[in-house]
Amino acid sequence: MARIPHVIGGEKVDAAERTQPVYNPATGEEQHELSIASVETVEQAIAAAKAALPGWRKTSLTKRADVFFNLRQLLKQRTPELAAIVTSEHGKVLSDAAGEIARGLENVEFASGLLHLLKGERDEQVSTGVDVHSIKQPVGVVAAITPFNFPVMVPLWMIASAIACGNTVVLKPSERDPSASVFIADLFREAGLPDGVLNVVHGDKVAVDTLLDSSDVKAISFVGSTPIAKYIYERAAANGKRVQALGGAKNHMLVMPDADITVTADAAISAAYGSAGERCMAVSVVVAVGDVADRLIPELESRIANLKIGNGTDPASEMGPLITADAKARVESYVEGAEAEGATIVVDGREQQFEGNGFFTGVTLLDHVKTDSKVYRDEIFGPVLAIVRVESYEEGLQLINDHQFGNGTAIFTRDGGAARRFEFEVEAGMVGINVPIPVPVGSFSFGGWKDSLFGDAHIYGPESINFYTRSKVVTTRWPNPDQSKIDLGFPSNS
Repeated sequence: MARIPHVIGGEKVDAAERTQPVYNPATGEEQHELSIASVETVEQAIAAAKAALPGWRKTSLTKRADVFFNLRQLLKQRTPELAAIVTSEHGKVLSDAAGEIARGLENVEFASGLLHLLKGERDEQVSTGVDVHSIKQPVGVVAAITPFNFPVMVPLWMIASAIACGNTVVLKPSERDPSASVFIADLFREAGLPDGVLNVVHGDKVAVDTLLDSSDVKAISFVGSTPIAKYIYERAAANGKRVQALGGAKNHMLVMPDADITVTADAAISAAYGSAGERCMAVSVVVAVGDVADRLIPELESRIANLKIGNGTDPASEMGPLITADAKARVESYVEGAEAEGATIVVDGREQQFEGNGFFTGVTLLDHVKTDSKVYRDEIFGPVLAIVRVESYEEGLQLINDHQFGNGTAIFTRDGGAARRFEFEVEAGMVGINVPIPVPVGSFSFGGWKDSLFGDAHIYGPESINFYTRSKVVTTRWPNPDQSKIDLGFPSNS
């Protein structure tokens, strides 16, 4: 059975303290063996990144940009191949995998503009004969720790900006679907990136802790669950590192009585069940105002009845399996407990039968969900949509703002005044107005509020440039030697 290697200093390295299987979620079969890095292997990757840093930092911005233009072309050409890798290890349907690659490409395109993004500022004659300018310089070796649900998009969100800014990277992808990261590293090398600038190591907590504790790693980027995000933020920050750690979510869709029911139903189904609900931006709660739930639920049921769930390689499939057998069991345990917590099970995904040993589950729709229930409070990360009924906009808004997570949210309405009020008042980092999954385009930055983000910097876009660079301010004077004198006073701008 083929073993998935690390990529260190441009070389494929099979070193493994341990190994673990990588499954095809659609069949339940083991398809690869993964090398799990020891401390020594991670340190080797860090050393390779550190050794490559001086040369990459000195590389001209034009040559760096050339790498990204080349990478963009390669990603476009080889999207079908990369999408197939994602589908085989994650399980999402091929069209969804291709869409993920397209969204990752947005940040490659953004990073291609590094000549503009890395420009500093200048003030002339701030004092007599004195000029001041600022420059942006890389922070050094950075680590990117990425989740299983977007094995292409999230790595590209991090490493494109980091590398464009002149840093070198150690990428630790999810051990559940790691092959995409190796493929991306190969494409970067083909695009002209020098060896050692991007390294890939596979591992678990041992690898993560080694990155968090290494004095040679200056910044950490992470996307994953809130408990792990908090752990990474606290440990890395205690070691003096910059940290952006994006955590969990419970995204609400507030549906007003005047909303277009057809449009709203289509959006809710797409946002709740796309990629089997394994998205941190998935809509998992519909907050239905007034009597709108009574009109919306039949529309949702009719659409659910026609959903095609199956192997992601089948063009007819709209939803694939969950990532692991444990994920399937976890999701179904929430459905099992929902009724006891007071919810009405309108559609029970556990009842749908599938052939083979894949990690499939059907989609679930719950009504009359209570806000003190686990199915409401927790991030389920599966195809479960909960409906919470409220009497008013104010009650719905308060419910959203009281939740521990503040990642994304949306309002569906025809009322511009209600939409503007919601945009102003809701406590979440990303807001959609009749847009169910408001993931920002690449020229903006992605990130939530409250327990959805630890650290101050959002990911990709303009905030990523600030995160992956340090600002240096230079004050210059070319004095006339005849006018030089000693002055022990505080410097003045005169």
